[in-house]
Amino acid sequence: MSRSIAIFAILIFCLFCDPVTADKNYCEFLGQSIQGKKHGFMAGNLSYYVGGFHASWKSVEDETIGLTHPIHHDLRSRGVGLLESELEGTEHTGTGNDYKGWEFYKDTRVLYGSVLVDGNVHHHPAPTRMIWRPDKMICEYEIGDVLIKEEKFIGSNDAAVSMITSSKPIVLRFEGHSLLVRHSVSSTSEIRYEPNANAILISEGGTVRSRPDPDGPERIGPIVYQGMTTALSCSKDFSKTIQLSRGKKGESEYLFEIPCDSKGVTISWAMNDDSGKALREARKIIVQDQQMLASKTAEMNRLLNEEIPKFRCSDPKFEEIYYYLWSLYLMYYIDVQKGWEMENHTQTAVNNFLGIHRYDSCFQIKVGAWMRDKPRFAYGNVLTWKHLVENGRYRVTSNGAIMLSDNKGTTWHSGAYGGELAEHVLGAWQIYEHSGDLGFLRKCYEGYFRKVFWKRLGGFAMNEFEVAETLEKMASLLGHEEDVSHWTNLVRRDPEHVRLMFDQRWEANGHKDFFMGPKNGMLMTNAFWSMRSKYFPREYAEKMINAWAFNREDGFYGEFFPLAMARQSMSKFTSPPDLAFGYTPDTAYFTLDGMFRQGFAKTASELTLNHLENYNYHKEWDLPVAPEAYRRDLALFGDQYSNFNAGKILLFLEGFAGISYSLPNQTLSVREAMPSAWDWMEFEIPIIKKNGRTKIRVERQNKNGGLNKRIIVENCPFKVKLDFWTEEKKIVSSNSNLYETKSSRPHSIAFESSGISSKPSLTVFLK
Repeated sequence: MSRSIAIFAILIFCLFCDPVTADKNYCEFLGQSIQGKKHGFMAGNLSYYVGGFHASWKSVEDETIGLTHPIHHDLRSRGVGLLESELEGTEHTGTGNDYKGWEFYKDTRVLYGSVLVDGNVHHHPAPTRMIWRPDKMICEYEIGDVLIKEEKFIGSNDAAVSMITSSKPIVLRFEGHSLLVRHSVSSTSEIRYEPNANAILISEGGTVRSRPDPDGPERIGPIVYQGMTTALSCSKDFSKTIQLSRGKKGESEYLFEIPCDSKGVTISWAMNDDSGKALREARKIIVQDQQMLASKTAEMNRLLNEEIPKFRCSDPKFEEIYYYLWSLYLMYYIDVQKGWEMENHTQTAVNNFLGIHRYDSCFQIKVGAWMRDKPRFAYGNVLTWKHLVENGRYRVTSNGAIMLSDNKGTTWHSGAYGGELAEHVLGAWQIYEHSGDLGFLRKCYEGYFRKVFWKRLGGFAMNEFEVAETLEKMASLLGHEEDVSHWTNLVRRDPEHVRLMFDQRWEANGHKDFFMGPKNGMLMTNAFWSMRSKYFPREYAEKMINAWAFNREDGFYGEFFPLAMARQSMSKFTSPPDLAFGYTPDTAYFTLDGMFRQGFAKTASELTLNHLENYNYHKEWDLPVAPEAYRRDLALFGDQYSNFNAGKILLFLEGFAGISYSLPNQTLSVREAMPSAWDWMEFEIPIIKKNGRTKIRVERQNKNGGLNKRIIVENCPFKVKLDFWTEEKKIVSSNSNLYETKSSRPHSIAFESSGISSKPSLTVFLK
């Protein structure tokens, strides 16, 4: 092919192959070199894997050859015990709550590998290089002149596998034991070798110290794996090297050796209540290891390509952050189909309490609303909580408020109550707006929201006015007209009263230009969260932002924005949690979301960009991170793969792009606030399955001594409104195929269509 023809072919490809719509290998794109930085993390449905152990980002144990810490976690327990609550009434926490041992994975010892080379034993070598991807982990080892590579993943059958190759013939020695943790009292496990399947079978059992009730005594009861079977198998026969023994507390110990060379060897782990199924799945993933890995990669890529909104911008760093946060959100989805766990939903952390959390759900529910398959990925984040209400597991306060626990599983709840549930109502309404599904809305309202809030509606960050409005709309849509007046009367909403509620809290307890400041002087970002309410006085928001957001002396601007606590309060409040949670992802989301909603496009976009590139991108490592928190001294703290960061996804979609849409109303609105540091950004939203994606692009270009800025929407099946941020510049000219209308914020102009438009757009020249 001549050079001119080749160039022509490339031009044709670029013209017709949109880089945003083309499928991408996100598993490869998101690959991270994590050795010495993070522990490993893999997820199946009911199985998880932690490679090595990092206690709050401090390396305690390196990953090694084999399968160190695979765990089965179908939410039958909050930790390592299975005791029943001794509380009476609705606060009975069920069976499986455990305030101890929730990090039991770190004490497991499943298949720890050593390498025998020329008669020398290299015990549990650390990887020279370890790559994390959403679909698998790749570990590489150098032992002298021997190069060893393994690929680890969890298959669709919830079995974990490691496929190992060696550049030279070696012997691999694997050892481990049945479940025994630091809280264990005894083990009653039984172990045997099954020659026909070349597998070790362990019948798990034993007792453990556990505390199922808040402020209750420590008791001894069965372990989380009681009656389950662990199956371990290998692609090569190890019958001649296997050694079985007993530990000091009766735990079942095992050791075996196998040869390995360039042709490779595969080892596996599986767990199930049915011993036969555990064995079958352990063998299946060995026989089909390559096919199942290819399927895992394909499915993760499908989810990241097809199920979520696509995003591109002129700074690829933020694309990495966006897709990394989405990958964790998706990896944490679990579908148990037992007890109080009948809906697919996301979770928060692998080495913290697995399960969904009431508080975290406030933003995780809203993230699910943006996915294509909402029955699978959105509905359950709301409806899983209904089981606690239906089964009479909640706290009733003296004023009639119903409060749910922080965390739940198949037969237990945590007994740690709080009042954020009102925010779930707004998330459920957004799912309805994005789906038009009255059936989903009915399940949310009848027997759940109606019961929980009937006597008292406790708000979250001053959202009670919007929540009451939303409950009215739900009741009316679902034919419960008799309920509408009840919600109208439950929360007083005349303009004078609503304004009074905000006025009474402004500069409370003498804190100037601050909202809802407490008497004790602990000034936290929750003052900003109330700005998410459409009723929050904008003049108050402006004063508070100017006085506290950019204030590096007394306010919330630390090394980056936002500190969880104002600097002026730090010297007084120095408890270990205060020091540990110096910067947190939830507080950042709620704070920045409020600024976007109040229409402070410049401030919100700049501070959000500042937060994302400092909190969710590690400059030294040059890769995205999702920590549970940063300490005040900027040391990383808590979980390393924390879905506590999920709200940041919304800062892209609802903040920078300002996208909102409604299937029932057939409308789409773009209220863009693209950061001034970007030249362009582009989103593709899966609004209606049969209609393909709706593309939204914002771009700017310096031209003729001014700024040319443009918004284009393509393939939108609805009426469109474009709210355009002028970046506080003067409008010289504008051109649009839409009609001008009123903007909802300063420094903006807005245009809308009278009907469906093939390609609505707005171009403005600014100086």
